[in-house]
Amino acid sequence: MVKLSLLILLVLTVLIAFGLRWREERLPKVRAARRPGWLDQQKHKLNRWMTAATLATLVTILVLGGLHWLRVLQG
Repeated sequence: MVKLSLLILLVLTVLIAFGLRWREERLPKVRAARRPGWLDQQKHKLNRWMTAATLATLVTILVLGGLHWLRVLQG
């Protein structure tokens, strides 16, 4: 079960990060807010991946926790 949750966490992190990057490229306000420096761009990428990992963690906890409670309530 631990390996499954780590796999789900990894896949969701990558998918959410791609979705956030896609959203940033499509919205002109977010694209204009970027600063031109290399260090600022790296900070922005790190922030995107940290946000994606946080959201993936919450989704994984909710889904697997919900499945656990369904099993507990069934028997």
